[in-house]
Amino acid sequence: MPPAAFRPSGVVDLRAAGSRVPAVLSYPAGSVVVVSGLPGSGKSTLMRRWSAAAPAVDPRAAHERWQARMPDRLPYAVYRPCARLDHFLRIRTAVRSGEPVLVHDCGSRPWMRRWLAREAGRRGHELHLVLLDVGTVRALEGQRRRGRRVSRRVFTRHAHGLGRLLRTLDAAAAGGGGRTLPPAVAEAASLVLLGAATREDVSGLEFRPAG
Repeated sequence: MPPAAFRPSGVVDLRAAGSRVPAVLSYPAGSVVVVSGLPGSGKSTLMRRWSAAAPAVDPRAAHERWQARMPDRLPYAVYRPCARLDHFLRIRTAVRSGEPVLVHDCGSRPWMRRWLAREAGRRGHELHLVLLDVGTVRALEGQRRRGRRVSRRVFTRHAHGLGRLLRTLDAAAAGGGGRTLPPAVAEAASLVLLGAATREDVSGLEFRPAG
C-alpha cells in the first residue's frame, strides 16, 4: 500500500476503482505540476483542493479577469486571444520564480509540456504530470453540472489530443513498459493517472524542502 505521502516516479496508474490511492502526492521542491484532462473532468476542483501547497494558474481566472473588463454585449471569442496570452504570461512568471506551481492544462498540447519542462529544468526543477482520465461522458456531465460548456469543436479537439496520449500510455504498458514514461511524455519526471473513481482520494500535495 502506498504511504500517506507518495513520491511519484515514472507512470503511476491509479485509474481503477479500488486502487490504493495515496492521500498526498509528494514532489521535489520547486516542481511544476501540470493537471490535465478534458474540460469538465475536474481539473479546477483538484487544483483548488491542492492550492494550499502551491499557487495555481488556471485559465478560468484569466477568462474572468478579461470578462470583467469588457462590455457584457461583447462575446468571449472577441477577447479570447487576450485571455490566453494573459494565462500564458502568468504561467511563465510563476515557473520562472523557481517556486512550486500548479498549472491547469488540457493535456493535448505536447509543445506546452516541453516548454514547461525546459523552463523548470533551467532552474534545476522537474516537471510532473497528473492526468484525469474520466471519459467523455463524465466530462460532458461535469460541464453541465458547473454550468460552463466549451464548444463541441474545442471539446472534440481536446478529446482527440488526449485520446492519442492515453493510447500511447496504454500501448506502452501493454508492451511491457510498465512504469516507464514513453517518448510522448519523456519530458516529465512522473505521470499520475487518476480516474473518476479515484480523483477524489488524493486530498493534497506537498513539496519537499530542498537539500
